[in-house]
Amino acid sequence: MFIFILEKIGNVFIGFLKKTGRMVIFFATALSLAVRPPFKPGHVIKQIHFIGVKSLFVIILTGLFTGMALGLQGYYTLSRVGSEGLLGFAVALGMIRELGPVLSALMVTGRAGSSMAAEIGIMKISEQLDALDTMAINPIKYVVVPKIIAGIIAVPLLAAIFNIIGIFGGYLVGVELMGVNPGTFFGEMQNRVAFKDINLGFVKSVSFGAIISWVSCFEGYYTGFGAAGVSKATTVSVVLASVLILICNYFITSVML
Repeated sequence: MFIFILEKIGNVFIGFLKKTGRMVIFFATALSLAVRPPFKPGHVIKQIHFIGVKSLFVIILTGLFTGMALGLQGYYTLSRVGSEGLLGFAVALGMIRELGPVLSALMVTGRAGSSMAAEIGIMKISEQLDALDTMAINPIKYVVVPKIIAGIIAVPLLAAIFNIIGIFGGYLVGVELMGVNPGTFFGEMQNRVAFKDINLGFVKSVSFGAIISWVSCFEGYYTGFGAAGVSKATTVSVVLASVLILICNYFITSVML
């Protein structure tokens, strides 16, 4: 019985290592193809529109209410120690360092990442990827690379919009609702938020953009057959990308701070 349990654990671990290796090779292949001609800027722009522009509504809505909730919680927390004037700094720091990059990435994962996995998965089971290979067109170069480049470009821009809208939401609650002085709100934000805070959020959002497109494309590219395979690949891509975003968030924060 004990040997059987060890064998099962070993098989799971070996399977994990195999999938990790395939994912790393897949990502390295995509990056190497991204710097080789021919380049397809039209495909990249189309994917930026899909990932970025079509995600604007959910980013704005989520950012606004996240900032409002952060402003409300921050005000009541700071009022206990008589430091309501630091509300602007607290809201801006929380949005720029953590909430903006992480929540915007999770929103993009749910909206665009699942769609990318399903799209490539359908191309896989309908043999469209095999057809590209038959025509001497590298399917990773043609299908995957534009999505990865677009994710790296679009997600930081969405995170910046998320931050701005979130800070505005904190302003609405803190200044307009709770009566914090607007000069103090923006003054403390300007004096205390440093460039390293903005740089931390930017590095996170670039990394998260790469993770979203990488995981989604990988799961779609290696999907199983049939509708069940595409459904499983879509679900796994969202869950795995979300978990990797949260794990990566911790390690980037620990390294850069």
